[in-house]
Amino acid sequence: MKQAKAYAAVSASAQLAATSIPRRAATARDVQIEILFCGVCHSDLHTVRDEWHSVMPTAYPCVPGHEIVGRVTGVGTEVKNFKPGDLVGVGCMVDSDHECPSCNNHVEQFCPEVTFTYNSPDKHGTATVTFGGYSESIVVDERFVLKVPTNLALAGVAPLLCAGITTWSPIRRWGDIAGKKVGVVGLGGLGHMGVKFARALGARVVVFTTSPGKKEDALRLGAHEVILSKNADEMRKQAGTFDFILDTIAADHDINVYLGMLGLDGELTLVGAPETPLVVSAFALLFGRKRLSGSLIGGIKETQEMLDFCGAHDIVADVEIIPIQQVNEAYERLVRSDVKYRFAIDMASLQG
Repeated sequence: MKQAKAYAAVSASAQLAATSIPRRAATARDVQIEILFCGVCHSDLHTVRDEWHSVMPTAYPCVPGHEIVGRVTGVGTEVKNFKPGDLVGVGCMVDSDHECPSCNNHVEQFCPEVTFTYNSPDKHGTATVTFGGYSESIVVDERFVLKVPTNLALAGVAPLLCAGITTWSPIRRWGDIAGKKVGVVGLGGLGHMGVKFARALGARVVVFTTSPGKKEDALRLGAHEVILSKNADEMRKQAGTFDFILDTIAADHDINVYLGMLGLDGELTLVGAPETPLVVSAFALLFGRKRLSGSLIGGIKETQEMLDFCGAHDIVADVEIIPIQQVNEAYERLVRSDVKYRFAIDMASLQG
């Protein structure tokens, strides 16, 4: 066991501050990683502030971070797929039971014994809970380590490990979207990745936004069209014309409006997580045989497929790189949606 530099919160009201945390020695199946960049996810903020207490209470001290890109510094004796010097990624999970139906079907995120990258019970006993990527290093079972394409900018790769797979998974699960009309509701950290993926997969992409100022950016990111959702006339003209809609909004909103945009057998998938339940009209689903679904990140196999696709199509997240010393300011800016479109922490700053 060794100590690693990190940033942690000691309570729901405390700011993140420099500290040191224990990291276990590598077992035979483990990969040791020097963390180069870690994305800042809205889930980090919610967890640090214990805003999901009723569902996932936070244990302190909390070291967040599940969008990790780094370089392998060592491997266990049984590791076959990685070697020192490899560029790798770690997403929202670091372990599972490896034997349940979910694991056998490559959807480890639904394993009843899944170990999330931070704030999960630490089965190795290194600490009470797992500590995430706001740190200089991490040790992870090789089955949860991902290969990072070497042609991509690493800071932009980091958010792919959460925002990327969160949007990629439901789009791919829907089927072949080439030539289909796909809507993306919201143009933030998730939405901007949904636009990039849907465009690269050949869809006609339409962004729904409440902000007129986002139109130019949406078109730059790959949208063919932008609809101001507050404009009743624009919305009425589009009603019943969409094959698939990806809803990335994490705040309360009228989902029935977007269900009305779907055509026959259309589907709307939620990837945002509003704190209050959404009211859904049965008639919004019945007329048109429409489907409403949800999606949570993706399995390891699917995440690797997404990274490989990004490497082949030169896709990364739009990021603002910050030093770790600015992470508390970044959290306040997240609350104001003042970032285009994700923060990525340069972990070299941890040595400052």
